[in-house]
Amino acid sequence: MPRAPATSAASHRRRGKRRIVGAHGTESLPRDRSHLLASRSFTLRFALAAPPNRRRKRRLGGARPPAPSPRRRRSSVVPPSRFLALRPFVLRYLLAAGASTPCRRRKASVVDMGHLLSRLLRESTDEGGSRVRKRRGKGLREVIDLSANRIQANKASASRRDIGDVSNITLEEVPDDSLEEDLSELFAPLTNEEESEVNNLLNGSAHRYKKIIVLHKSSNIEITKEKLWCLRPRGWLNDEVINLYLELLKERAEREPQRFLKCHFFNTFFYKKLACGKTGYDYQSVRRWTNPNKLGYRLADCEKIFIPVHRDVHWCLAIIDMKEETFHYLDSLGGKDSGVLRILARYIMDELKDKNNIEIDTSSWREVSVHIPLQHNGWDCGMFMLKFIDFYSRGLILSFSQEHMEYFRRRTAKEILRLRAD
Repeated sequence: MPRAPATSAASHRRRGKRRIVGAHGTESLPRDRSHLLASRSFTLRFALAAPPNRRRKRRLGGARPPAPSPRRRRSSVVPPSRFLALRPFVLRYLLAAGASTPCRRRKASVVDMGHLLSRLLRESTDEGGSRVRKRRGKGLREVIDLSANRIQANKASASRRDIGDVSNITLEEVPDDSLEEDLSELFAPLTNEEESEVNNLLNGSAHRYKKIIVLHKSSNIEITKEKLWCLRPRGWLNDEVINLYLELLKERAEREPQRFLKCHFFNTFFYKKLACGKTGYDYQSVRRWTNPNKLGYRLADCEKIFIPVHRDVHWCLAIIDMKEETFHYLDSLGGKDSGVLRILARYIMDELKDKNNIEIDTSSWREVSVHIPLQHNGWDCGMFMLKFIDFYSRGLILSFSQEHMEYFRRRTAKEILRLRAD
């Protein structure tokens, strides 16, 4: 029976660590990067080991080649020009990964679903087609014409056409009309006593979780410990907490009218009631919601009107700017909804005709899109919506971000417990 050929001790030592040697007898990689050769693909090892092709010059008359010059020691760094011919993405990726140390593992990259979803929403229209993105510099805003004449001119495609059609986009300078206010108050930390009270309610035991801890008499809104738990991290805000906070913002503006804008805050049930019926619009169902004798004012007297919009499992905000005669749709995921703004444009015409006996034409009103902070998760949309209202009712720009949401949750819980918005 034939036996396997004998191997020497030297050959065993050579098999311990394989060394890739080039055609000129030099190592292609330094020893501190030899770990790449055991884990990288054959393409990479071939690219590192194979020398560049060189043409040999023919010598006439049988002349002998000159004596070789003293060989210089090659640099241990592989020049990148050797890999220009090899263009695959995998090769470029492996070369970049080789810069890490052998004993350290590269962390897996985390996909930011909030940014990804917001990009998809911004780059697509309602019908799923691609949308042209225009570069907007600082101090610019995207203005979309809602002219009825333009819609009539495109009547054939009106059913498929979105308010966000880029053919109507223009750029306008946004005046800095924000009130001068110390922003530190908006991010003031809670006191030790307030922190303790909030912790006991949000993180305490579930004993008597149905007990009413807050009662707002004018709106008859009751908040139990269970309802307040939506302000815990990763909680979805419910109607009771949102509507009570809006009542507190209304009372805040009445206390200090010189400091806050004249606004009206619809609750979370208004838009759903308005957009019902067979035609998707029913003004009569909400006609009594704005009785001047009950409110003490008319919507025509307000600067801004805030309308919460609930889209299945997502909170958005619509704003009617009576002073600027514009519409806003704020979605913390970056989306847009033309149908909401068309319904509100029709509503404000009917409202002013009914309460003020004034006929207006909202066809000249425009939708204004500005840069807003975006959420990076799937549960902070309600908190973003409340802070949109809070900041705009002060006449301020939206100077917050995702990292402030946990603080805003605790601050909102404190304000609800105190029945007073700061």
